[in-house]
Amino acid sequence: GHAEAGGASVSRSLSLAARQAVTARETAEVFLILLAIDAPGMEAPIRVVNDRADVISRGLHFVAFPFEIDLPGEDPEAPPKVTLRIDNVDRRIVAALRELQGVATVTIEVIRAADPDEIEAGPFAMQLVKATYDALAVQADLAFEDTLNARFPAGSYTPADYPGLF
Repeated sequence: GHAEAGGASVSRSLSLAARQAVTARETAEVFLILLAIDAPGMEAPIRVVNDRADVISRGLHFVAFPFEIDLPGEDPEAPPKVTLRIDNVDRRIVAALRELQGVATVTIEVIRAADPDEIEAGPFAMQLVKATYDALAVQADLAFEDTLNARFPAGSYTPADYPGLF
C-alpha cells in the first residue's frame, strides 16, 4: 500500500541521520545520540549523551559522556546486533552493571543539538545481552527483542516494520 512506500524512504533517511550522528561532527546539523539504561532495581535510569556538554531533552537531563555505537550492517540475514562501547571514566556505570537485577533495557534516541526536544529517530529499545568491562571501557552487546516492541504505541519504529532502519 501507500504507507509502505513512504515507510521505506522514512527509514532510510532516519538510518542516515543515525549514521551521521555517529560519524559526522563537521556538518551544520549536529546529531546527538541519547542513551538511557534502565533495569529493575535501579533508582533512576542512567542517561548519557555522546557530546561534550550535557543536554536537556523533554525535561530529562542527559550527562555528557563519550560512547560509541556500532550499528548493524545492511545484511538482512544477520540478526540485528548493536555494540555499545562506553569509555569507563564513570564508575557508576560499572557499579550499576554489577548490581543489575533482571534484564536491562537500553533506549537510544537521535536528536539534533539545535532542537533537543524533537526526536529525529527512535526510540529504539534493546535488551542488554551481555556486558564486559575493564579499567578503560565498558562494552555491551544489545539486541532487539520483540517483547520490548509491545510497550510502544502503534506507529513506532520497530525492526519488523522498518528493517532498513536497523
